[in-house]
Amino acid sequence: ILLLIGMMSATWMISGVVPTLIYYGVQIMSPTFFLPCACIISSIISVMTGTSWTTIATIGIALMGIGDALGIPAPYTAGAIISGAYFGDKLSPMSDTTVLASSIAGADLFSHIRYMLYTTIPSILLSLALYLIIGLCYDSKPVDISQYLTGLSHGFNISLLTMLVPAFTGWLIYRKTPSLITLLLSALSACICALILQPEVLVNIAGEDCITAKSLFEGIMITCYTHTQVDCGMENINELVATRGMAGMLNTIWLILCAMCFGSCMVASGMLHAITHMLLKSIHSTVSLVCSTVTSGVLLNLVMGDQFLSIIMNASIYKDEYAERGYRPELLSRSTEDSATVTSVLVPWTACGMTQSTVLGIPTLVYLPFCFFNIISPLMSCLVAILGFVPKPQPKEDKAPAVEESDIH
Repeated sequence: ILLLIGMMSATWMISGVVPTLIYYGVQIMSPTFFLPCACIISSIISVMTGTSWTTIATIGIALMGIGDALGIPAPYTAGAIISGAYFGDKLSPMSDTTVLASSIAGADLFSHIRYMLYTTIPSILLSLALYLIIGLCYDSKPVDISQYLTGLSHGFNISLLTMLVPAFTGWLIYRKTPSLITLLLSALSACICALILQPEVLVNIAGEDCITAKSLFEGIMITCYTHTQVDCGMENINELVATRGMAGMLNTIWLILCAMCFGSCMVASGMLHAITHMLLKSIHSTVSLVCSTVTSGVLLNLVMGDQFLSIIMNASIYKDEYAERGYRPELLSRSTEDSATVTSVLVPWTACGMTQSTVLGIPTLVYLPFCFFNIISPLMSCLVAILGFVPKPQPKEDKAPAVEESDIH
């Protein structure tokens, strides 16, 4: 998936999809309302796709370019994009993390999603309010967007025909095509678009002087695999449209492999079991149960380096405890999603943190303070529990003693 994301983000850029989105986006959006708009757009796309990674690797890159053109600091934009993407990922029935959390906890998928609304909607509304306040208070320097329009037009053939690629990707998602196939076909369609609309760009990437089948093929292969640079006449725009391809994701992949090994050692050595045993000993009430679940979800991301492992471990650890106390499994699945799912992108050595940092070009700890939704969600989960907005424990059914036939007579 990571290699295909690198390939897709590169082909979307060189085919003109992202430059076209930036070209028209800077003319429509206002700096004051850009951050909440970026968050909402990412939310909608993520709900539709069911994946925050694809959302950030496609529309997220375009929004980063628009924010740069409008003079918005990159960490602000990255935080708004990630907040929206993880909000949509969390509530989408097509999201693998949503399905995983509900299934491990033993909750119905759509019941789990409905139950998450109590914490997720207040979290995203508060995040949007904060982004709006930043937009109203931030004194952005006036940026001459004409230089971006001129530079993008100089480097690419800006055409609305490039929007056929995201439309085709949306159709694949609507048909519930598996994510690997969707990413691959989306990248291939972008390659076809580049061959038709951006042949000069591909020839320049290949280092050739004329358009031939060989130079076009070489340009496509270089785009998919490694770093590319398109001359748009201005250095800042050249950096904006530069791509890394699949090779740009390799460092992230090595780090993820190391994080997985570390998490496995934590489990095999018994360290993780010792930590969770200490957490379970401190549980005395509903509030402490929910807060302990949320806390361990964050801690598991820190020590295991993978959100899927964190979700599985967190739900497995507390499943019996919730059942013993009579709570619905939706409370466990919600507490797990409010912590393990959304905070994974805030940890620099997790798969999510490393991937989004690589894709957006912003270090994890730099964009972290502006991922308001991801920070607020675990706090909101604890606050809701403190305020008592959790279902009362279901009374356990007393098992009647067995009655023998002789007693009836």
